[in-house]
Amino acid sequence: MRAWSPMNPFLNRRRANDFIQADTRLRAITQERIRERSKAAQEHQRELCEDYYPCEMYAFRHGYPAAYKHYFGGRRRTK
Repeated sequence: MRAWSPMNPFLNRRRANDFIQADTRLRAITQERIRERSKAAQEHQRELCEDYYPCEMYAFRHGYPAAYKHYFGGRRRTK
C-alpha cells in the first residue's frame, strides 16, 4: 500500500502509528487516570447513589441531587 495521498486516504498500520508519538499516548493515558481519581463531587455523589438501590429508585423520580440529599445528606456526625 502506498503512503497517504488525496487519491488513497488509507494508511497501513505501521504508518498510522507514526501520527501519534508514544510519549503523547502515555501522557494522554496518565491524564485520563488523574481525571478518574479526582472526580467532581456531584459525580461521586451520583455513583454512591447508584450503588444503593433505594437511592437510585428515589433518583428516578426526584433526581440524583435530591436522592443523595435524602439518603446521605442529612446525616449528623456523633462523637
